[in-house]
Amino acid sequence: MNPSKEDRCTPSHAVEPSGERSAARRRRDPEASRRAILDAVRRELYERGYSRMTIRGVAARAGVTHGLVMRHFGSKEGLLRASIQGPDKLDSVLAGDAEGLPERIATAFVERMEAARSSDQMVALIRSAAADDPLATDFYLTMQAQSARAYRAVLTGPDIDKRVDLLGAVLLGVTFSRYVVGAGTLATMEPAELARHLAELLRPVVHPADRGAD
Repeated sequence: MNPSKEDRCTPSHAVEPSGERSAARRRRDPEASRRAILDAVRRELYERGYSRMTIRGVAARAGVTHGLVMRHFGSKEGLLRASIQGPDKLDSVLAGDAEGLPERIATAFVERMEAARSSDQMVALIRSAAADDPLATDFYLTMQAQSARAYRAVLTGPDIDKRVDLLGAVLLGVTFSRYVVGAGTLATMEPAELARHLAELLRPVVHPADRGAD
């Protein structure tokens, strides 16, 4: 029997498009779905800000359904809470000899920001907070508080709370100038040079001079 026209035009083992294969795998793998959704949240935050981010937009970017996003996270606020990374990585950076702490903080910060320019939640939250989004501001402050607790655990000497706030302010200023505004000398500096200058800025904050010395 000769094959029909439809049989001749349609291979018996049609190749599924790669995007559809990826989406199908995510539907079968809850953890893969979760990772795809959280990555989509960070990118949507960066591009649109929290107020304009939608669950449907996140679902479309992640290649999953709206219902699946709701099943994993429950709400838009739940998405944002889940996307905020805890201080675990910072703890590993802070561990080690005290003398090299400024360099480790500066290097880890620059490496993180350079690697995740388009999806770092700090950049996204700063942008949204600057647009007077109160929930984004609250989440940004939550992130800062998590980092501050980690810094307090390793810093020694006088005025720790003030120095922790200064450290956060320096990193915030670099983030805003280089990764949010993206203008000026700071924005065009090579990452290694930026890390070197940043370490020098942080050194007197991390290791304050002995006030009792003449």
